[in-house]
Amino acid sequence: MSQSKSQAKLPSDRAKKSDKTPDNRGRILILDHSSVVLKDNPLGDPFERPVNVYLPAAYDNQPKKRFPVLFDLAGFTGSGRGHLNWRNFDENLPEKLDRLIATKAMPPAIVIFPDCFTCLGGNQYINSSAIGQYADYLNLELIPFVDQELRTLASREHRGCFGKSSGGYGALRMAMDYPQYWGGIASHSGDAYFDFVYKAEWPEVLTHLQKYSEPQLKEGLRSNVSGQAKPGQDDGRVRRFLDDIWSRNPNGYDPMSGKDIMALMLVAMAASYDTDPKLPNGFGLPFDLESGKFLLNRWRNWLRHDPIHMNSRQKKNLKTLKGIFIDCGWRDQFHIHYGSRQLSQVLQEAGVKHRYEEFNGTHSGVDHRLDTSLAFLAKKLRQR
Repeated sequence: MSQSKSQAKLPSDRAKKSDKTPDNRGRILILDHSSVVLKDNPLGDPFERPVNVYLPAAYDNQPKKRFPVLFDLAGFTGSGRGHLNWRNFDENLPEKLDRLIATKAMPPAIVIFPDCFTCLGGNQYINSSAIGQYADYLNLELIPFVDQELRTLASREHRGCFGKSSGGYGALRMAMDYPQYWGGIASHSGDAYFDFVYKAEWPEVLTHLQKYSEPQLKEGLRSNVSGQAKPGQDDGRVRRFLDDIWSRNPNGYDPMSGKDIMALMLVAMAASYDTDPKLPNGFGLPFDLESGKFLLNRWRNWLRHDPIHMNSRQKKNLKTLKGIFIDCGWRDQFHIHYGSRQLSQVLQEAGVKHRYEEFNGTHSGVDHRLDTSLAFLAKKLRQR
């Protein structure tokens, strides 16, 4: 289902090692991929996307060896490419991998950096009729594409994924729903317990969306106050908000505010968890936009995607994995540590073996935790 623009025929022929690359340092390879499943995505996002790859030094030094592979799932508003950027007073992810491998904290592994960004700011790595088929993109296209182009250990026992926030949620969903493709996962501060993580953010978002309502609000007496004629549906303000965001010049003159980002995130979550092609924009909303009334019938659609409410099939799937790593800072701004604790409890009660850790941190600046999770995953997936 995938196509490579490269003319190379053998995986080992992809980009020869540079004479300037130190023997203990990996390198970045960029593969071009044209997606079939994203070609007609409802947002019109690109279906031709680069696939950035970290190849450990051993990949070139041992040309007949095959390696386990890890997929890096970026968080909301992020992309795999962003994890390759230079960082001041800190390591980027390739530098971290070089250090961990050089010090033998983790065995050599190939790491894939997918680009799953959308004009809604990202996605939750699940199939959505309002955003695109991103679970299929990862499982049905990128996995066979990578195995075809690179010297991977091409089986689920040697393949894993990791991520933070929405990326951590994506890793959990890969394990829960697609264990035939994944042998291990790591979730850092992955979205869980939606009643805390999302629900508390909606009132501020509703107030932010008011400025896109029509007619505009006016001071003075209001009579015949009522909610929406069709609660749970966009009355036009969500679309006007999105059109405003998408119309802004990307030169940075009119950047998105923090309130814009939060509104965009919750709109993206609605487009992930409560899809309905018959509704405006292709998804529902869990609140009456005018009165703020909570709509339990729509919220139930969200809860079906909440990891703490996983079903028996998903619990059974998780038992087949070789390694599950979950952690969260106990000062997380979105209160995800409570969801992480409940998730660990659910797994424990279901008899799912996993490693759960907490640390003194927030939702931000937690990349140091990758030292632990990457070593954990690579060691689990190296074993035959």
